[in-house]
Amino acid sequence: MVEIAVIWEDWADRALPLPSYETLGAAGADLRANLPPEARADGITLPPMGRAILPTGIRLAIPQGYEMQIRPRSGLAVKSGVTVVNAPGTIDSDYRGPLGVALVNLSGDDYTIRHGDRIAQAVVAPVVQAGYRVVTALDDTARGTGGFGSTGRG
Repeated sequence: MVEIAVIWEDWADRALPLPSYETLGAAGADLRANLPPEARADGITLPPMGRAILPTGIRLAIPQGYEMQIRPRSGLAVKSGVTVVNAPGTIDSDYRGPLGVALVNLSGDDYTIRHGDRIAQAVVAPVVQAGYRVVTALDDTARGTGGFGSTGRG
């Protein structure tokens, strides 16, 4: 098991759970909105097509050789049209700033995120860094230069 070191922001509500897996087979740990004290009563409302970075109240130390992917929660996306703007977002192993989740409301109605709401999921994955070099030609494949949609439908 990979261990992620966590530190609370000074203002964070420590009564909220740390990222957690809701089932034994879950790939993603749920992240919760940990709103600043002045926003806890009313929440943060995203208008249609509105975007905001929602705080989680934590900072992380991800081990070198790993990343954390921030992904949408499927129920929130399907039921309410709220999703992660840059899905999946990547948290690099050398980042030590606040963990925020960039959300967008794709629905036609206002959506309010309440303090403690589960807003995204975090998937920790290994990273391989590649080297790049210029060559004079690329090898041939059956697909060749076929781009978007070139492999057909279905």
